[in-house]
Amino acid sequence: MGVLVTEHVRVFDYAVATEVWGLDRTARGVPPFELRICGPQGTTVPMQPGVTCVPDHGLDGLDECDLVVVPGVRHPTGPVHPDVPAALRAAHARGATVASLCSGAFLLAAAGLLEGRRATAHWLDADELARRHPGVTVDPNVLFVGDGAVWTSAGVAAGIDLCLHLVRRDHGAAAAAEIARTMVTAPFRPGGQAQFIARPVPARSGRDDALSALRERVLDDLAHPWTVPEMAGLARMAERSFTRRFVQTTGDTPLQWLLAQRVLAAQHLLEVSELPIAAIARRCGFGTPLTMRHHFTRHVGLPPRDYRRAFGATARASE
Repeated sequence: MGVLVTEHVRVFDYAVATEVWGLDRTARGVPPFELRICGPQGTTVPMQPGVTCVPDHGLDGLDECDLVVVPGVRHPTGPVHPDVPAALRAAHARGATVASLCSGAFLLAAAGLLEGRRATAHWLDADELARRHPGVTVDPNVLFVGDGAVWTSAGVAAGIDLCLHLVRRDHGAAAAAEIARTMVTAPFRPGGQAQFIARPVPARSGRDDALSALRERVLDDLAHPWTVPEMAGLARMAERSFTRRFVQTTGDTPLQWLLAQRVLAAQHLLEVSELPIAAIARRCGFGTPLTMRHHFTRHVGLPPRDYRRAFGATARASE
C-alpha cells in the first residue's frame, strides 16, 4: 500500500497510516504489508514546524499499490501539486482503493474521485468541502464512508477507524483486531459507516433511562416491524419530543439507528452462524433477502454473501 504525502500533511494522519501498515506484526499473526511513502517529487516534504518527511518513492511508486491512503493537510483549500490529482485518478482507474483521512478528502475531490459520491471530512471542513465541490454529497455525521473503491473519513481518531476497517475488509477481522490491540485502541466504534462491530447494548444513565430501556427492547426484538410512533409510545413521549431526544442521545434519528442496528445484527449472524440469508433477513427485521442485501451493501460495502465468505466462521478457520 502507499501513503501519498504532500506539503503540510497532517502529522497525526501520516502517523496513523504508518502505524497501521508500517509495523511488522507477522509474529502476532498479522500478514506482512509493503508500505511505500510516495510524494510528488520524492524529496523532503515539510509537515509542520520541526517535522519533515522524506518519501522513499515519487508518485510513480503508487503504480503497484492496491491501496492508496491520502492523509489530511493543514491547508485543505490551498493549491494542490499538479501531479497529485492525475496520480490519484490513475490509481483509481487501475482498480486501487483510494482512501483519505480527514481533510485529505479535498485532494480526492480535486482529482474528481468524489463526484457523485457520498463523502465525509472533519466536521470543521465539511461545509467548505460541500461548497467547493457541489457534486459531492458531504455527510459530516459519519466516522467514515465509502463504496469499496473510494473512502473518506472524518477527523483525527476517525482515521484510525477507517484504516482498521480497510485492514479488516482486505485481511480479515483477526488481523484488524490484533493491530488495534497493539495500538491500544478499539477495533471498531459504533456510530460510523461500514463498521464491523458486535451488537451494542446501550448503557443506562440518568435522564436517558427511558431511551436506554427502549433501545434494549428494540435490540431484543429486531424482527418486529418497529415504527417511530410505537417507539415513542413505549418511551411515553410525544413523537416529536421522542425524535428530538433520540437524536440528541444517539446522533441518529430513530429509523436511522434502527437500520444500523439491523445491519450490525446481520453482520454478527453472518460471522458466527450458518443460518440461511433469508432467515437472517427475517430475524434482523429486513423481511426479505433483497431488502437486506440493499441496506447491508449500502452500509458495509459488501453484499451479505460476500461478507460471510470473507468474515464468517469458515473464513476465520482458514486464516
